Amino acid sequence: MTRPTKMKTIGILGGMSNQATSEYYRMINELINQRLGGWEIAETLIQGLNFGNIEYYVRNGLWDEARTYIEAKAKGAELGGADMLICVSNTMHCVLDNIDTVVNIPFIHISDPTGRAIKDAKLNKVGILGTKPVMQAGYIKDRFKQKFDIDVISPNQAEQIIVDKIIFDELVRGKITAASKQAYIKVCENLLSAGAQGIILGCTEIFLLLQPKDLPQAPLFNTTELHTKAAVELALS
Repeated sequence: MTRPTKMKTIGILGGMSNQATSEYYRMINELINQRLGGWEIAETLIQGLNFGNIEYYVRNGLWDEARTYIEAKAKGAELGGADMLICVSNTMHCVLDNIDTVVNIPFIHISDPTGRAIKDAKLNKVGILGTKPVMQAGYIKDRFKQKFDIDVISPNQAEQIIVDKIIFDELVRGKITAASKQAYIKVCENLLSAGAQGIILGCTEIFLLLQPKDLPQAPLFNTTELHTKAAVELALS
């Protein structure tokens, strides 16, 4: 192998949350090492955002402010030497719809690797867990429908409050409890009863709480894992 090892620098828009960001970094490095062996890990540039700002913008519906904030960080990642860009938050993809006009490096949308995995599993209707914007707004659901012909259904309003609260009050702080796991399992079971053939973990911290063994009757599509795999494929291409 010639040195330095040739790979693209993965630009990571992180901090949303720091829990998800650390898992992205771990997964990406493990995947690179599995592929290349030895002491090899990824070349990365983490452009960390202050989750306090993100939480404030999301809770108050300040999407224009959020767009300005995150686009500036995306530009910073490109200027810092990133050859490609990923964002560790499903929620914040709502303001990344025009990111191709902001940066000149490839951007991997978090929904696309998941959509391909669902199609590979030959499913056409899935449930989704995530923050309220992910479960309520169309920017994630519409992409699955328009690009992959996959119907996505959400929990009911009361369940959405529970799912969202656990994300913001527990998961982004690294808090994992048996009670919250059981609450999520119940929500998933209700989605399956409503016709879902699988469940999208549409928040990048949810896999820390809910794992395939917890819902053996249906596949879970971990957006964090699928997203990192896509990033590594592009980095090594």
